[in-house]
Amino acid sequence: MKFQTLNYRQGFLRNAIQIQLYGVALSLGAFGVCAWPAQAQNASQNSASAASKEGGDVRTAMKNVEYHLTDRIIVHISTLNGKLTPKPNELVVFDDKQSFAIDVDSANVILSMTALTNDLNDYVFSKPDAPLKKLVTTAKGDELTVKGLLVSKGGIPFESSGTLEVTPDGKIRVHTKKVKALHLPVKGLMDMLGLDTATMLNTKKVEGVSVDKDDLILDPEKILPPPQLRGHLSSIKIENGAIALVFTAQEQKESQKPLANSCSARNYLQFKGGTVRFGKLTMADADLVLMDMEPADPFDFAIDHYKDQLVAGYSKMTQQGGLCVHMPDFNKIPQHGKAQK
Repeated sequence: MKFQTLNYRQGFLRNAIQIQLYGVALSLGAFGVCAWPAQAQNASQNSASAASKEGGDVRTAMKNVEYHLTDRIIVHISTLNGKLTPKPNELVVFDDKQSFAIDVDSANVILSMTALTNDLNDYVFSKPDAPLKKLVTTAKGDELTVKGLLVSKGGIPFESSGTLEVTPDGKIRVHTKKVKALHLPVKGLMDMLGLDTATMLNTKKVEGVSVDKDDLILDPEKILPPPQLRGHLSSIKIENGAIALVFTAQEQKESQKPLANSCSARNYLQFKGGTVRFGKLTMADADLVLMDMEPADPFDFAIDHYKDQLVAGYSKMTQQGGLCVHMPDFNKIPQHGKAQK
């Protein structure tokens, strides 16, 4: 009899515990929390799948922006329409310039001689075994002059002058007209000896640069630091001592129509659709405009220091849930102004 009573009590206790656990599971379920491992795994997979669908390309438009690719390499974007394309299965992350490329539908971009000089030294020919070093570029009329040291030939000083044109496949041809070495003309001597730039300059280890006889061929998608600028270059010329590049779409698509500016900004970077992550914030179905607080001059924007500009500015939300971020020029933030000189 005592044994039966003990079994009865144990059974009652076991049932009570099961009922309590079931009640806890129901309570957790009511608050959207899954108590079972298999269900938790499915929820995690569904969440990851949803996040993946939220990602994808982000439409972009830019106007009158001094865009800092690095602290020393700055391009002026007069206008740009296109999209930010993230790496496969990733998001556009402002803190990681390698996470996306800028695919251009149309753009007008200006590269100053200072920016070009810094780009050649800091990026294109930055490797220790690069054939050219200590480069300086200048422009006069429609000619580009490059001075530097021919390291592959013992550090001989050289000077080369030429004109710019676009190749049929959208690359930049620097057509050489004059070459000097040790301050002496050598172009005529090279022609007499049957030599050309290709035999004098090895560019196999320099990404984005090749040689065609006496001409340098530059790939605009590879000669600038990330984020990579991808598009069809249709025109290049020297204007007011700087290089003006024009990108145009090879075929017009409905998705290439310019974005409507929801913040009434004059100088700005705009992002629409897809998912954008900046800092600890992630914006799905993005509707974001980074705009100039002082539009009297171009918007000085530094991707490497955008957080400093965010902290020094302020934000307003639109009725549609978009975000208008008013930011000061990077070169006007006190702790950074001197670094840009």
